[in-house]
Amino acid sequence: MPRRFLAFEQRVLIGGLLAFTPLLVVIGMLSMSRSLSRDERWLVVGAVVISVIAFVAVVRAQLVYRLRTLSNIVGALREDDFSIRLRGSDEPGAFGEVSYELDRLTDALREQRLGAMEAAAFVRTVIGEIDSAIFAFDARDRLQLVNRAGERLLARYAEQLLGREAKELGLDELLRGDPAETREITLQGSTGRWLIRRSVFRDQGVPHRLLVMSDLSRALRDEERLAWQRLLRVLGHELNNSLAPIRSIATSLQDLVTREERPDDWLEDVKHGLAVIGSRAGGLARFMEAYAKLTRLPRPVVRRVDVGELIQRVARVEQRMSVNVDEGPPLVIDADADQLEQLLINLVRNGVDAGTEVRIGWSVNAHHAEITVTDNGGGISGTANLFVPFFTTKQGGSGVGLALSRMIAEAHGGTLTLENRSDAKGAIARLRLPLS
Repeated sequence: MPRRFLAFEQRVLIGGLLAFTPLLVVIGMLSMSRSLSRDERWLVVGAVVISVIAFVAVVRAQLVYRLRTLSNIVGALREDDFSIRLRGSDEPGAFGEVSYELDRLTDALREQRLGAMEAAAFVRTVIGEIDSAIFAFDARDRLQLVNRAGERLLARYAEQLLGREAKELGLDELLRGDPAETREITLQGSTGRWLIRRSVFRDQGVPHRLLVMSDLSRALRDEERLAWQRLLRVLGHELNNSLAPIRSIATSLQDLVTREERPDDWLEDVKHGLAVIGSRAGGLARFMEAYAKLTRLPRPVVRRVDVGELIQRVARVEQRMSVNVDEGPPLVIDADADQLEQLLINLVRNGVDAGTEVRIGWSVNAHHAEITVTDNGGGISGTANLFVPFFTTKQGGSGVGLALSRMIAEAHGGTLTLENRSDAKGAIARLRLPLS
């Protein structure tokens, strides 16, 4: 675009004068008329010229004033100053329309600015309250953002951390790697096992790197404590159920055999008491055997397994009733056939215990294979303790089957769920295994 040598207001002045040139020429010609004296002619010409110049100057001043006002408004908007308002937005004409629209634009930008500030404050508050440590680095690996968890991890305040390089903070190696990984880390403020997530985002077109670190040690310690509490509660319950009658009977027998005069049937009482003690001791032995079974589950020996053949074999194992098999598509997976067979046998037995009809089938999609076992029993009254070891609602049950089954499923990278059926009476167990 060619550069202009004259300013806008200069062009308005010159243009206005040029626009009046024909009028000035006509008036000049008329003033040369002999009907006017020389002084009168100069007076007419002077009055016209002064009037024209005054008119153009007034127009120029009005235009320049209005344009500079608009310039000030636009400049204020650029500097995020929304306090300036235009006078004349209610007057008729083009300038009034422009003033009105600029005032509306100012209001809209002010609302947007306020919303952005509130959103930024909300995000900062949320980030600050997150337990995971969050770090944002610019393209030169200089720290631009850190939350309170990050401050605690590095044992320094944000003012001491912002602007420092990742290498100086001991985080340079953590910025590089897979998008997510688990790693043992020792830093100034903490030591433990951490889940590390990495991602990239852009701020004003410049790439930044986001590092999120979640402390797994605390969660693992909490889960370990809860597991111990559950285990001790179950162990205490089982031991008390066995030791209380043993103690009571042993005390009664001791009292019986130390009497000088015993009843005629005292020997029968001793035999019965010893039988109860033996029964409860056997129950304790079976309980400990079941516990040992949970703790000794070996790692899966993975081989190619034909799911259809496995399910047919499981269905033939159950002898109390006929188990219906719903055929699925041909499917071969990598798994430990013995462990999966034990898992499915447990599920089928639970279904047979609950109802009069049990069905087992399988399906497959792009991500996983699913094996289902359904029954038509009374359903599940509560799911909170289903997979808690040694918890059982069945007479004579050990409470190990479902817990062991879930352990087998998770050892294969899968999941096991048990829930009430939505289409009919009864329950459905779903075993999902990843495809290789």
